[in-house]
Amino acid sequence: MSIAFIHSRGAEPPIRIPAIGLDLYVRMPGSASGDAFTIIETTNAPGAGPPRHRHREAEIFRVLEGRYLYEVEGRRFYAEEGDVVSIPGGAEHGFVNVTDKPARQYILITPALDAAAFFTELAGVMKEGVPDRLVLNAFGARWQVEFLGPPVSRTETPTG
Repeated sequence: MSIAFIHSRGAEPPIRIPAIGLDLYVRMPGSASGDAFTIIETTNAPGAGPPRHRHREAEIFRVLEGRYLYEVEGRRFYAEEGDVVSIPGGAEHGFVNVTDKPARQYILITPALDAAAFFTELAGVMKEGVPDRLVLNAFGARWQVEFLGPPVSRTETPTG
């Protein structure tokens, strides 16, 4: 019987997307899990987060450091170090680092996403800043990702 063993090196350089304050590490590509899941680790700059969006994949976030304001289907709440946030596939969501220093998360994505290709291409789309929603959605169509609006702002308040 052959057992697969994966070793993800922590010294690999991140995929950087300065326009949204993101450094991203692919810790386990989908190919390592038979495309069942992908694991990424992110560092978000203070006040930074992705545009609100939705996609078919479910995501499970574990906050490693810092504090985030999440918005899932219009409901906003804080998550901080040690918290786990589960977002079902198809749910509109976004988040923002609400601290004054970088914050980090470990994210399981299922089913697997080719995160290295997706985020490298997104970095190219955002090399001059965050483009308008039409440009983002033209990019996202290939990945079944719909961009729905601006990032969550750290000045927004929790709803529950």
